[in-house]
Amino acid sequence: MGDKSPRSHMSTKAKSLKEKRADKHAKAAAKDHIEIIPPKGKR
Repeated sequence: MGDKSPRSHMSTKAKSLKEKRADKHAKAAAKDHIEIIPPKGKR
């Protein structure tokens, strides 16, 4: 018999469409971003 406690479903809150879109845009922006690291000179 399955667990009928309401707590099991409360923990997995579904993301809203806005949140999904924000995550998608953030991931795409991070992928396109190239971090420029200056070359380390000999000291």
